[in-house]
Amino acid sequence: MSKSEDRIRALPLWNGQLTISPLKGGISNESWLVEDGNGRHVVRFGKDFPFHHVFRDREVMVARAAFEAGFAPELQYAEPGVMVTKFLGAKTYGGGDVRANAARIARLVRRFHDEMPRHVSGPGFMFWAFHVIRDYARTLATGNSRMAAELPRYLALAEALERAQAPLPIIFSHNDLLPANFLDDGARLWLIDFEYAGFSTAMFDLAGTASNAGMTTEESDELLTVYFGGRPDQAIRRSHAAMQCASLLREAMWSMVSELHLTAPGVDYVAYTAENLDKLEAALEIYQKHYGKL
Repeated sequence: MSKSEDRIRALPLWNGQLTISPLKGGISNESWLVEDGNGRHVVRFGKDFPFHHVFRDREVMVARAAFEAGFAPELQYAEPGVMVTKFLGAKTYGGGDVRANAARIARLVRRFHDEMPRHVSGPGFMFWAFHVIRDYARTLATGNSRMAAELPRYLALAEALERAQAPLPIIFSHNDLLPANFLDDGARLWLIDFEYAGFSTAMFDLAGTASNAGMTTEESDELLTVYFGGRPDQAIRRSHAAMQCASLLREAMWSMVSELHLTAPGVDYVAYTAENLDKLEAALEIYQKHYGKL
């Protein structure tokens, strides 16, 4: 029996005999499916990751708020390093599912942005992708990253992408809309994993949804049209295309930092870095085709 299974069995919420099995799919946290007399649950282990601006007390607060607001499964138990949520038995989305459900996702994300500020509590905290990129660059420079020579180019690119942003209201956003963080139970969509949630611009969630799922320009336009309630103007479309590049740059640099600080079974951070840098180059080509050089 593993240490993780021992730790799960010691948690004070179970009813009767346990069945424990690992869940695959996470790239930074360890998750397990646990069944007891009360049903099925997801146990997720995760420490604070200051190098990623991740603090679990904030995540716990947001997870509770998201459940209260009707967006997330119930958080049933939490202690330092552990969260237990209700298992929904829902389908985990891939990129193709996100692309096929762009309108549903746009409506979900819009409701999340509109409603979550009424439920979150405590000190406000900000997620601004361009600050994250700059801070990642500091971490990589001081950590002897293999990518250190590329940092001036990444920082210059981030500044150009930041200048391309259209002003939008501050909202409370998820900030990690990978396809696997959308669940579909056949009747409705759910959101999970709130490590990076915070006050931000809607454009980062919209761009992250599109870039992480590999949306075409036409699919991105549908996402924006449903979200904003009308066809986006040129400034919004340009901002979205630029933020898609920023989202991929942040994800690539997230992986570079993870190369220095994290290990997860079956995860190849070097390969994940390369994958996101390739996506970034493709997104930059699309941006320059439509909007010219940055």
